[in-house]
Amino acid sequence: MKYPNNLTKTYKNPLTYKNRGMDLENELNESNDYYREIDKALIYKKPTPIGVTDVSYTSRGKVIDRGFFKEPSTLDYNGLYRGKYIEYEAKVTKNRTSFPLANIHPHQIQHIESVLKHKGIVFLIIKINEMVYLLKGNDFIEYINNNDRKSIPYEFIKEFGYMIKYSYRPTLDYLTVVDEIYFKEEAM
Repeated sequence: MKYPNNLTKTYKNPLTYKNRGMDLENELNESNDYYREIDKALIYKKPTPIGVTDVSYTSRGKVIDRGFFKEPSTLDYNGLYRGKYIEYEAKVTKNRTSFPLANIHPHQIQHIESVLKHKGIVFLIIKINEMVYLLKGNDFIEYINNNDRKSIPYEFIKEFGYMIKYSYRPTLDYLTVVDEIYFKEEAM
């Protein structure tokens, strides 16, 4: 739009939720790198299974132009810690009062149930209101099975979740919380 004296007005880019969780993911990746460096745990980000259909070549190398998801991915991270299989999903919400259940797909809920059935350690790491919480898989499943809401209230997360503190190294020391929850008898 043209204004008097040839001034123009620029508009901000539309609000997008793309890559909203990248900061949390980067923090968890740094933490997992640290845990591997000190030989505390072997936990990795799982790659998304993608099939490539079109590739172009640039001066910087191959560029994927088109692709598709081969199969639904399960959870974000998995590995071994203290002789136990561990798996978790990391999510960020800008919603200040609740965590939308639409952020977790039905096949992921089934996967969480399967890991629990096989006695693995499974949980969600949720960033809400600039705080990071670990919500145990069984508390998450119990909430879904006993509530008709389409979201988990922040109060529930505060009550049943465990706060993960930021630190220098690792960035998010979630294994301290895992020790507190799953290995408390061994710590005594």
